Amino acid sequence: MGEDIPYNREAPPPGILEELSPGVRRILAPNGGAFTFTGTCSYIVGRGKVAIIDPGPDDPGHAAALLAAVHGEEVVAIAVTHTHRDHSPGVSALVSATGAPTYGAGPHRSARPLHDGEINLLDAAGDLAFQPDIVLAEGDRFGPPDWPLTALATPGHCANHLAFSLEADKVLLSGDHVMAWSTSIVAPPDGSMGDYMASLEKLLGRPEARYFPGHGGPVEQPQRFVRAMIQHRRMREASILQALGEGPAPITPLTARVYAGLPAGLQGAAALNLFAHLEDLVQRGKVATEGAPSMAGRYWLA
Repeated sequence: MGEDIPYNREAPPPGILEELSPGVRRILAPNGGAFTFTGTCSYIVGRGKVAIIDPGPDDPGHAAALLAAVHGEEVVAIAVTHTHRDHSPGVSALVSATGAPTYGAGPHRSARPLHDGEINLLDAAGDLAFQPDIVLAEGDRFGPPDWPLTALATPGHCANHLAFSLEADKVLLSGDHVMAWSTSIVAPPDGSMGDYMASLEKLLGRPEARYFPGHGGPVEQPQRFVRAMIQHRRMREASILQALGEGPAPITPLTARVYAGLPAGLQGAAALNLFAHLEDLVQRGKVATEGAPSMAGRYWLA
């Protein structure tokens, strides 16, 4: 079901400063992995007066590379798309070196409260230390005066996820919400499938011609890409409903059926995504379970 999305698996290398558009430069952190691809993309927006977006993990070498890239320029803003540990811990070193104010959608938070006995399986992925100086809401503008950025609330992958529109370049810095190389993991209670789908729908009809994501290369023809992502998730939902049509089931066997052929190392992430779909389907009255939806629960058609 994956290839219905027109993926671009261009694999940019870490540590190299690249100019992507007149107002955007990129350096990747060297934190490649199964969920970060070749590393976290840190972006420098503007000229002379600049904003740094997503400084990445706590990595002195990457911080030094970013500071070298903006040598002779004034950093007027440091912003994060969201507070996962591959995006925001690098803020501290940049603030120490530049004194620039920090921006984000607030501290790390879950999409909903924990149910009784539930644990957040992505707790370790959250950066609980980050507290922005300035909390951004939908439509807020910030950054370099000649290259202003506009915040766009895009919760789903993470409850405090933002994208940033750079009107001057017709670019959207899309974080982990939309990436060219892969779909995003959505895992309750850290994330929410209902919010994620609404945030995808929100992008339809927007004017940006390219997306620069948190990992991997640019998303070209983003409207086509986002429509394909929405269709992909709806197809996944249909597969879940079809599987439950054969009888009630817990998440583990459902994952094996719905994600048939997926490598063993990705089964855990697939189960979390499946849980997100099930939680959303329960909320919409299409699927039932006993009590609150949980990873240990058993599910059936409503």
